[in-house]
Amino acid sequence: MSEFVTVIDHPLIQHKLTIMRDKTTPSGLFRQLLHEISLLMGYELMRDLPLDTMTIETPLEAMNAPTLFEPAPCFVSILRAGNGFIDGLLSLVPTAAVGFVGLYRDPDTLKPVEYYQKLPEQMDKRRVMVVDPMLATGHSAIAAVQNIKDSGAQDIRFLCLVAAPEGVDEFSKAHPDVHIYTASIDRELNDHSYICPGLGDAGDRIFGTK
Repeated sequence: MSEFVTVIDHPLIQHKLTIMRDKTTPSGLFRQLLHEISLLMGYELMRDLPLDTMTIETPLEAMNAPTLFEPAPCFVSILRAGNGFIDGLLSLVPTAAVGFVGLYRDPDTLKPVEYYQKLPEQMDKRRVMVVDPMLATGHSAIAAVQNIKDSGAQDIRFLCLVAAPEGVDEFSKAHPDVHIYTASIDRELNDHSYICPGLGDAGDRIFGTK
């Protein structure tokens, strides 16, 4: 499993994740912590972004200086919970493009059902980072990444806050070329396919809908 996953275990991330797990943490604080964690995880996620050079004039002389390769990278949110990552990541790369894949889990089959998709142009030339706080069964993430590959994307990473071993295994079998970045691999899925110990339904906790 380790070859497919990077667990970002920075002490600040682990501390903030503990507060997010607490069922008494209100939605406003939950959103704030997810924003802060997205900044911290984003540094690791984008450690190897491709660079180009450009000529600039410093106050002393001209130089060839590093700059992000064009076209800019792309963040793709798996709706709706993935949106909790977007503002923090855009703080790091304001020029990034943003795409959306809307999926919900059928309560009977537990399979993903697509209801929306909007992706930027030039996906084949961009580093694409797909975000969703939870990797549970892996079904939604697998379907979303396949849609993104069908758009032409080839350089893809997946970022989540908490993952289940079952989801990591399923995702890695379906997309062995897509590396997973997470803050924690939790113990297991329960009978309702929720991650345990987990943090509950991330979408409901972000948006205060339950």
